[in-house]
This record gives sequence, structure tokens and C-alpha cells, in this order.
Amino acid sequence: MAQETLVDEASGRKCFVDFPDDLGADEEVTFLLNLHGGGSSGHWQREYFPAYDYADRYRLVVATPTAATREPTSHWAPEADDEYLQRLVAQVFDRFGPARIRSFWLVGHSQGGATSLRLLHTPFFASRVDGWLSLSGGRIGPPERAPGFGPPRTEEERARMEEVFARQRAMGPPKPPETDLSFIYATGEHEIVALPETSPWAERYGAGPRERRPDVVDAEAGKINDGRWGDRSTKSWGREARPGTAVVYVYPNARDGRVVADVVRLDKGHTEGLEPRITEELVALMASAPGGKARALAQGAPA
Repeated sequence: MAQETLVDEASGRKCFVDFPDDLGADEEVTFLLNLHGGGSSGHWQREYFPAYDYADRYRLVVATPTAATREPTSHWAPEADDEYLQRLVAQVFDRFGPARIRSFWLVGHSQGGATSLRLLHTPFFASRVDGWLSLSGGRIGPPERAPGFGPPRTEEERARMEEVFARQRAMGPPKPPETDLSFIYATGEHEIVALPETSPWAERYGAGPRERRPDVVDAEAGKINDGRWGDRSTKSWGREARPGTAVVYVYPNARDGRVVADVVRLDKGHTEGLEPRITEELVALMASAPGGKARALAQGAPA
């Protein structure tokens, strides 16, 4: 694996980019734009979802940036980040060649997942993105949030957050993307009440009922966790990184070969870093999905 730091000339912002060190001049790649959650950073996200470990095996290019807004906590914001993320994507396309981008995936944890969905409603990303991996960042056809979800809070903080969650429920689920793409949702067991047995995204593509694949068992822990809370952290927020088992469901025979899948990491919450085998399983699912939007643009299709 090779690593570069891409520097945005307009802002001076830097971004991790990982890719195979033996990449051929005409070789195709799968491009992942890996977005951290609120309160996090590109460095943390790179270790939370360490797709770079599989860059050589699956011929990946993984770009992991950091949001510009840092106060009161880091988060992705349209006015601060959208143009930068567009320039970053253009840099990667120029660096590796748009005709070589076999597929382009948005990957987002938590607020990075919500940001991915928002970006998919913009023409720039809708015309380029072939898939979305939501890492505890919202599901098309959302499950019920676990009671008391979140880090340790005072009674006043819990009441305030419940008001926020109630307003979100009253607004209804977010509008799904209008563009065609594959969709994978992964969550910790303790973040939700239960995973829905059906998927409106799978129904959109005429996929069959979900099928459970063999569980993915990891003997190794993930690389990182949110250690700010120590022993006080909640199950829903996440505890120390540790080995685990993940349940994988796929919706077969989706039209045009689209990949639609749900993953539940058992006995995990929101912030335990992904273990190596489930990371590879998610990478393999993304690499198996169809692409082609970048190539179509390179050949003159309208953006």
C-alpha cells in the first residue's frame, strides 16, 4: 500500500489518500471517499474503518479528509465543505484518471453518513457516486433508535436530546436518493431496537427477500474507539475495541447487479472501530458492485 497527502490548493486542506503501491498504468480502481462523524477527524476515521488495509487486495483508492468546522465540535457543513469535497473528488479523478475509476463509493460514519445522503441529493455527487456505505449513519428505511442512545449524559442533557430525536421522528425519514446506486448499511446491535426485515431500497431494484450469509467472526479487535468516557461509556455509544461477530444480510438479484445489504455487529455500539474481517467483508461487497458513472462522464456524458 502507498499513501499520499493530497493538498487542496484553494484552501490548503490536507487529505489522506491510500492506494496500491503496484498500481498499473491502466488498472481500474474502486474509489472510496471516507467521511468521519461529528466530533471526529480524518485520522480517527481512517482507523475506525481501515479500508486502507485492503487497498492492495481489492485495488482501492481511499481518500479520508477532515471537516473544516471544528467548533463547538467538528462536523461536515455545506457552506464549509461541499466545494472542498467536490475539488477533492476532482483531484482524485485527475490523479488516477476518471476512466480508471471502476466505481465510486461514499462511506460515512454517523454524521458522515448523513452528509453522504445530503451529498447524494446534489448533481455533482449524484452523477458520480455508484454506492453508499452507511456506517451507523442512517438507513434507507430506518430502524428505531435504541432508547437512551448516545454517550453518557446528565438528566438535563438526556431530556434535551430526546426532544431533538422527537423532532426528527416527527419530520419523518430522510428523503432517499433519486440517483441509482448500491447501498450497504452497517450498525452496532446496541444502537437500534431491531433491524427491519425488509428494505425499500432492495424493493426499488426488485431484489428478493434478504438472505443471511455466514456470520463474520473476528478474533482481532478494531484499531480504535472513543476512549473519552472510560468505564462510563454506554453500550449504545460503544465501549473498548474488541473482537466480535457480525451478521450479514444481502438482498439477492437486485436489478443491474446492485448490491443492497445490511450488517449488524453484535454486542457493539456506535464507536467501536471495525474489526479486520468485517472491514474486508464490507470492502468485498463494495468491490463486487457495478459502477461506471465516472467512466461515463469521462466519455462525455452530461454531469
